[in-house]
Amino acid sequence: MKRPFAVLMIVFLFQLLLIAQTNVLTSYNIFNIKNVSAVEVSPDLNYAVYTLNVPRSFSDKPGSEYRELHLINLTDRSSRPLIEGAVNINSIKWRSDSQKITFLARLGEDKTTCLYQISIDNGKSEKILSAGKSISSYQFSNDETYFAYVSTSNVDNRKGKLVSKGFDAEVFEEEYSDLNLYMYDVEKKESRQLTEGVSVFGFQISPDSKFIAAQIAIKNLVDDSYMFKRIFLIDVESGKRTQLIDNPGKLSAISFSPDGKHIAFVSGANINDAVSGSLFIIPSDNSKRFENIRNYTKGFIGSVTGVEWLDNNTVLFSSEEGVYTTLRTVKIDDKESEIILEPGKVTLYGFSLQKTLIGISGNSPEHPLEAFLFDTESKQLDRLTDSNPWLKDIRLAKQERIVFTARDGLEIEGVLIYPLNYKEGNHYPLITYIHGGPEACEQNGWNTSYGKWGQIAAAKDYFFFLPNYRASSGRGVDFTMMGFGDLAGKEFDDVIDGIDYLIEKGMVDKNKVGIGGGSYGGYFSAWAATKYSDRFAAAVVFVGIANQLSKAHTTDIPLEDYYVHWGIYPHENFELYLDRSPVKYAANCKTPTLILAGKEDPRIHPSQSLELYRTLKLHGKAPVRLVFYPGEGHGNRKNTSRLDYAVRTMQWFDYYLKGEGNPSNLPDKYIEFEIE
Repeated sequence: MKRPFAVLMIVFLFQLLLIAQTNVLTSYNIFNIKNVSAVEVSPDLNYAVYTLNVPRSFSDKPGSEYRELHLINLTDRSSRPLIEGAVNINSIKWRSDSQKITFLARLGEDKTTCLYQISIDNGKSEKILSAGKSISSYQFSNDETYFAYVSTSNVDNRKGKLVSKGFDAEVFEEEYSDLNLYMYDVEKKESRQLTEGVSVFGFQISPDSKFIAAQIAIKNLVDDSYMFKRIFLIDVESGKRTQLIDNPGKLSAISFSPDGKHIAFVSGANINDAVSGSLFIIPSDNSKRFENIRNYTKGFIGSVTGVEWLDNNTVLFSSEEGVYTTLRTVKIDDKESEIILEPGKVTLYGFSLQKTLIGISGNSPEHPLEAFLFDTESKQLDRLTDSNPWLKDIRLAKQERIVFTARDGLEIEGVLIYPLNYKEGNHYPLITYIHGGPEACEQNGWNTSYGKWGQIAAAKDYFFFLPNYRASSGRGVDFTMMGFGDLAGKEFDDVIDGIDYLIEKGMVDKNKVGIGGGSYGGYFSAWAATKYSDRFAAAVVFVGIANQLSKAHTTDIPLEDYYVHWGIYPHENFELYLDRSPVKYAANCKTPTLILAGKEDPRIHPSQSLELYRTLKLHGKAPVRLVFYPGEGHGNRKNTSRLDYAVRTMQWFDYYLKGEGNPSNLPDKYIEFEIE
């Protein structure tokens, strides 16, 4: 019997509705997303190799993503895997013959990370070196007679003997292993240790292979790696080590010019600069060690993120500039830099230079990280990969850069993602996402991951707002320094002013504003739920700060905290530290607050989350829940922990911002996950 036309139309419309509901991003299908993490072009410019982060199946043992190795033929743009499956490939580099690729990995029965190479012809891997301890970084000399590598020193035998007898006491911050620099002679097949009693956090071999410029700190502790790395020049033959420069502060990258006469490096502008984002160039012969060095980006409204040399006189650098990223060049004698890759073309995650070609891992509002190729001569940018073809069938919401004026007249930038089904004139709930740091910035690229709700929130018809409040990177040193000694002061005013901007434009329902983030973003979210509770209907606090006094004395970066954030120690002004602590205002809390923390977090000790939970439970006036993730640190690594976070936090926002539950109650503490 034939169905009536009206019934057929109802069935058709129902099917359309089902399609519309399934072709959006959810907390589940983001775990199908693949990301390109590094791209390297071959010396003969015929190939590019890249690493691809592939989500681990939930049917596997819980853990982090896998990282595969893939090859692209740049002539026909064809791509094929070299190593795939349950592997983790890192630090990819080409050999000079353009036929072999070296990398770090644990393959087969390896107990530590070893150095391998693979032929692009036969796809066979061979182990070059197993150093006893894991190798963390390496580089071949230009003549390929040796390579240098970093590995930890051996554990004190006395410790092992004690443990074998049941004496497993740990001596805090005294049992670290140094990060030693070694030289491996390729012909002799033997290693020689070049450093002792210090730790090497990065290095580069000079073009003539005679010297190594190394980033060295005294101790292998996090604070030392953040604040006290200095540039030393090591004579490869004698092992003699000489400090080249007392760089101004944080240090992140160094690079020799092709003729070896200069070194470019990226550092903080001064010891109080939270961002290693200024470019310096110095002679490599140590001749001006004690003279003032020139900051090539003084006054630059941006932050340098990476550096290479185009030629003996020209430095190439990547930079964050507001919500965009760029590539620029500057000559040694020039005062101004020149843009070669315009803002908005691609959001750079990383880049590498090979002659005239630059390999880029980058994203956009429409797709996650992919491999790109940029020609410095033609200025042509080509996308090489499409790692997530299924995204073409996914409806993505509108995303744009926004600019608003803070209450003191300063212009603040941010990124705004619209509700997927946005209709002008309607009011929508808002999720405000706060980045960590605060020395970081949000960019107008792909903004969806396990910890960043982005298009997931938009698919549920939320506005999703990512403000780059003052103290963020990407706007120059002066902008970053505006948060110094004023934590959660004017920088948090910027967040409120951005929310008010959206409310005043008639886009956001002022009674349905949520906030969330991790680390410093977690701190801001706790601050919002307590000091500014009347403004927020829901908060998600991930690995966040509750009490600045106890945080200062339990974190693994107390000196970084002092130098680039506070400028004073707690005992110098207890009142200020307490005044900027969310626990002080716990009795104000009327905001349902979900607190989540890694149980092994050394940065923001899990006791911070416990303090916030206990004070809100005792004195707050809204539901509160605390979730610990066993085995996780300052951010979740395991796929299961990430999925729990993504689903649980979105559930929290839906429950309290969309009225999907009783606002005086808590959602179910257990989640039935929709996985096979």
